[in-house]
Amino acid sequence: MSPPRLQLLDLRPARLQPVNLSLAAGDTLALHGPSGAGKSLLLRAIADLDPNSGEVLLDGTPRSVFKPPEWRRAVMLVPAESHWWHPTVRDHADTWPADLLHALGFDTDVLAWETRRLSSGERQRLALIRALARQPKVLLLDEVTANLDNDNTARVEQIIAAYQRAQQAAILWVSHDPAQRRRVARREAEVRAGHVTERDLAEAKP
Repeated sequence: MSPPRLQLLDLRPARLQPVNLSLAAGDTLALHGPSGAGKSLLLRAIADLDPNSGEVLLDGTPRSVFKPPEWRRAVMLVPAESHWWHPTVRDHADTWPADLLHALGFDTDVLAWETRRLSSGERQRLALIRALARQPKVLLLDEVTANLDNDNTARVEQIIAAYQRAQQAAILWVSHDPAQRRRVARREAEVRAGHVTERDLAEAKP
């Protein structure tokens, strides 16, 4: 039997009790909870961006075996507020797949845009394309559709679903929208009062 694509073993981010969970290849776990509960901190700990203890495994291989850039390329965080440190969009990635740009409403001339002119929604969509172009095995999605209208939200969900099918990626998806969680995942976990509690979404349907 293959090991889980992603496995957390007593992972302890700031403000959270030890977290144990696993995701198979092609599986999605939706995360929710009140603001400040620690959802983003959990994703950042998995990506090894903040101090944490415990272990994270990718396909059975401990995180400690990877060099930090290798780990963050394979286990990719797409934050709620993406960072753009170069003057133009093009400079932020080696590859910008034209099919993804078009699917999310951009022409290739967006690559010449100055990053300071990007709206919050454009930043979110481009940050997702930037992440998918690196072909991670695990996607950590932090409210990636929060600033998008319904049409662009649907496009993003379709793009992520297609990527997951093609790459068998495991996804942890933070969303405050119950309807979205049901669309994208079969399981969810609530982060509250320092604890992460899982449930099967099918059991919660009215």
